[in-house]
Amino acid sequence: MITCTGCALLCEDIEVIIENNSVKETRNACRRGAARIKGCVNRMVPSIDQKPVDIDISLKKAIQILKNAKAPMLFGFGNSTNEAQKKAIQLAKKINAALDDTSSFCQGHLIEKVLHNKFRTCSLDEIRNKADVLVYWGSDAQDSQPRHLSRFSYFPRGELRQRGYEEDRLAIAIDVRESNTAKICKGHFYRIPLKGDREFILALMDALSGKVPTYDPKKMLELAAILKKAEFGVIFAGIGLTYSIKDDIDILVALSDKLPNFHIMPMVGHYNMRGFNENLFNETGFVNRVKFSEGKTIHDDKYSIVEALKENTVDALLVVGSDPVSSLPRSIISHLASIPVICIDPCVTMTSKIAIVNIPCAVSGIESSGTAIRMDGKVVELKKAMASNYPDDENVLKRLLEVI
Repeated sequence: MITCTGCALLCEDIEVIIENNSVKETRNACRRGAARIKGCVNRMVPSIDQKPVDIDISLKKAIQILKNAKAPMLFGFGNSTNEAQKKAIQLAKKINAALDDTSSFCQGHLIEKVLHNKFRTCSLDEIRNKADVLVYWGSDAQDSQPRHLSRFSYFPRGELRQRGYEEDRLAIAIDVRESNTAKICKGHFYRIPLKGDREFILALMDALSGKVPTYDPKKMLELAAILKKAEFGVIFAGIGLTYSIKDDIDILVALSDKLPNFHIMPMVGHYNMRGFNENLFNETGFVNRVKFSEGKTIHDDKYSIVEALKENTVDALLVVGSDPVSSLPRSIISHLASIPVICIDPCVTMTSKIAIVNIPCAVSGIESSGTAIRMDGKVVELKKAMASNYPDDENVLKRLLEVI
């Protein structure tokens, strides 16, 4: 058995058949997990200026770049182990670098509220055993975390929900489109306009308070009645919701205060994004967007990768286990062409194709071990399934840390 690192569910019941030190077959994994476990279609090789070199030479070049940089940034780590993330924090401190991850433009705001105990939250195991009302808000779990509904939420028989989805559970979808998850919700789909989540929340709070909402009163009163009757409810907050209310996250806090029987679960994507947020939070009190300066920690939006690239305030970028070139707008990533980029990853990515230095590493959970933090905060062990000629990302960062 191994733990799948295809998403932040970190399913621990995956069987693999290994032949000739490669994965021949996977069992129990979803399509996303199976693709991750089987490894890279195109494996990265160590290179400088896209020319293959020995890995030690690529490491030396990376060290030179980081030493010479006046405003370096470390970015990524959502697909890195806790151990690698902690090494990255140490490295950022040592070279007075900015440090950020993808959560700064997606789920970081929600995870920060969870870590500050602003929301009631729970474990996936509690959801499986207790939850009777499930709200997928701006989240298409059926596609993004394919085993979510089958393993933890809607379909399983739980200790208090032995009759499962047929009688004991009700699923609701709130989204701008009828997603595959919404189609499973048996008529309980509430379509909202683009960026209409705030208006919807305000109307729902009115309905929960006994007022007649101005926004679609019939549907709002219907939904409020369902939510009030829940014994153990969960709102799965996806990036659709987060993007829509990113400038007013406290409105979701206000809604949760009116639903004392509900819990909030940020639907995290990358397998250890929550791990990065928690590890940085434990070290600095912040989940992303920090800058280390002579022993001090500064937290500011200008240290997010989006703002830093937009304002040209970064002169070297170390990317680990992430692919910002494929996820950020072209207008923002254009600055990368003018600065040295170092990429540490098992696979060739869009970012590695423009990097000055590429350093390949082992695939976590298959070729290397460690720990990660599941989307609900549970620490999960990753076991090595087969040998690798590549060092793990923790070891690569450790070597950088020791020499700089």
